[in-house]
Amino acid sequence: MEKAKFELEYYLKSPSLSAVWVAVGTPAGMAEWFADDVWIENDTKYVYLWDGHIQKANVIDLKPYSYIRLQWEEDTGTDACFELKLIINELTKDMVLHITDFALQNEINDSILVWNKQIEEMKRKNGL
Repeated sequence: MEKAKFELEYYLKSPSLSAVWVAVGTPAGMAEWFADDVWIENDTKYVYLWDGHIQKANVIDLKPYSYIRLQWEEDTGTDACFELKLIINELTKDMVLHITDFALQNEINDSILVWNKQIEEMKRKNGL
């Protein structure tokens, strides 16, 4: 079955782009809210640990302080990936975390609920 793309946006209240980037774009930051632990393997692979289960994602593209795009190993050869992108409104300086992800059509609602929960955890732990 082919995965479908969905996108989410979360407004963040932080005057510090670097603090938000650490939370969403680095293994140490992601280990605080996204998984039990996160580390880098071979410079281009993020390894995520959840309840003793390991899942690996290849870094497809990365622009520090802007976005990180990763692809789960099981999605190799497909368009499915996930991206965490920071967008700053130049006029208002409001910051938005834009997430692009892919899921099976019948799992999109569950995936959205998981993202909502994880982002709330990130906001809580980082004062965002």
